[in-house]
Amino acid sequence: MYYTCHYASPLGGITLASDGTALAGLWFDGQKYFADTLPAEHAESDLPVLAQARAWLDVYFSGREPDFTPPLLTGSVSPFRRRVWEILLTIPYGQTVTYGGIARQMERETGRGVSAQAVGGAVGHNPVSLIIPCHRVVGINGSLTGYAGGVEKKIALLKLEGVDVSGFSVPRSGTAL
Repeated sequence: MYYTCHYASPLGGITLASDGTALAGLWFDGQKYFADTLPAEHAESDLPVLAQARAWLDVYFSGREPDFTPPLLTGSVSPFRRRVWEILLTIPYGQTVTYGGIARQMERETGRGVSAQAVGGAVGHNPVSLIIPCHRVVGINGSLTGYAGGVEKKIALLKLEGVDVSGFSVPRSGTAL
């Protein structure tokens, strides 16, 4: 059984989901791929793990880096997606990396070619936004693209973390990874 609760963030509503022991989802309400990993059968609840996730969000939205991470459950996914999400967890607060940079890191680890577009697909399907910081990934030449919550939220989150976004660009069409 899965359980959900809601959080009112400064950037809009957030839905949190848990399997009862770990955080399985964190989505801005209405974002692309909203709750796509959430089973149809779920119930509202205030589990300890969901309370811990809300506490993490309280710290984060106060403009500070949380010093804890709720237990995370990323479900049955490919090893490729899991590794991309593990790399996202290593991106320091207030810093950004590129999709290509993640692809090159994975190439060094595996000895196999990895495309930035494949990394972008894995980043875009991250079920635990913010805590697994997909908003810290940018396109080539600082292009702000690929955030399921929307580019405006991505910019706001980066600013909250103290990132100077003045050098970033918003693509008009297409995706630059």
